[in-house]
Amino acid sequence: MVPLLPDETSTIPNGEEDGVTRENPIIEMRGITKRFGGVTALQNVDLTAHAGEVLAIVGDNGAGKSTLIKILTGVYQPTEGKVFMDGEEISFATHADAIEKGIDAVYQTLALADHLEPAANMFLGNELTKKFLGITLLDNKRMRAETERVLLERLGVRLRSMDAPTDSLSGGQRQAVAIARAVYHEGLRVLVMDEPTAALGPQETARTLKLIKSLREQGLAVILISHSLDDVFEVADRVHVQRRGQCVGVVETANSSTQEVLGLIVGAEEAA
Repeated sequence: MVPLLPDETSTIPNGEEDGVTRENPIIEMRGITKRFGGVTALQNVDLTAHAGEVLAIVGDNGAGKSTLIKILTGVYQPTEGKVFMDGEEISFATHADAIEKGIDAVYQTLALADHLEPAANMFLGNELTKKFLGITLLDNKRMRAETERVLLERLGVRLRSMDAPTDSLSGGQRQAVAIARAVYHEGLRVLVMDEPTAALGPQETARTLKLIKSLREQGLAVILISHSLDDVFEVADRVHVQRRGQCVGVVETANSSTQEVLGLIVGAEEAA
């Protein structure tokens, strides 16, 4: 199969790729270029993400994957190019702006406070409060109940203890807490996941991939960055391949293979 080139993907109005008809994308990035001084990290990159799909972004270190998603999530601003949501141009000055628009990320570090219990991590910086005798107090009971509800209803996860510090949880459970914190926002539409299975064992990896599938079934657009092509082909619908700051192809996993994607990553066709 000949991979779709990035400009082919972005110019099809109804998202018809490899014979698969898709609705208009939630997110469309067009001609994204990012320079840091004299270094060009991204050059003219296009990307689309649809509701109810997992889009994987793959490539070697330095290919521009992290820079691309940091632009999408408001951490960086592009030097050139535009970002559209539901067909309307948008821009973010901060990560908080992206969250307000319904775009969030779970990074590899998870950004959890290990000494706090899961509910405290879930609401860290956005604690629920109540009034008692005119005094504002933390509503720990409600935060705990909400954490349990989101973990179970959205992710199908029940922690063995809600009182233990987060660092006592397994890797997969810690991942679930970080995901729950993101999906707690009702307006969330796009979730970026950066290397979610890194350093996890086989069982924890399987559980995390199941969580990703569950989020897709709930209608989210999930953008997955991963070095594991086995994981990518387990959960992703499409694969966006980066090499040297450029998108060198977009393929449907149903019509492709790990060998083909690896060839795009390393530039096998160019070498031939």
